[in-house]
Amino acid sequence: MGSEEKYMQPEVLTPAQRVRSDWKSLVEKVSYKAIVNNIPYLAFLVLLCVLYISNSHRALEMQRELNTQNKVLKEIRWKYMDVKSQLISVKTETQVIKSAESLGLKPSLMPAYKIKK
Repeated sequence: MGSEEKYMQPEVLTPAQRVRSDWKSLVEKVSYKAIVNNIPYLAFLVLLCVLYISNSHRALEMQRELNTQNKVLKEIRWKYMDVKSQLISVKTETQVIKSAESLGLKPSLMPAYKIKK
């Protein structure tokens, strides 16, 4: 029974032996056979990386385009506000009378009246 107990007890490893066994297991995991067995997983990881990179490039391009469009929008808005203020000043009664005088029109001195049947 003494010899059987010797086989049943777990082997105690020194720290150096533990590091070597961990290193050997890591080398086995990264070996050619392990890579060949994990090709679908690695291909999936590569696909995810490519999608991530392309998505980030696309986001940067969209941000640049958005910035240029915002600049154009600001410029157009300023033009709109300028034209709007010019139109408001042109529509005032005194401006309408001045522009009508150049056409030979004069403002009516009598108030408007309604024709009844």
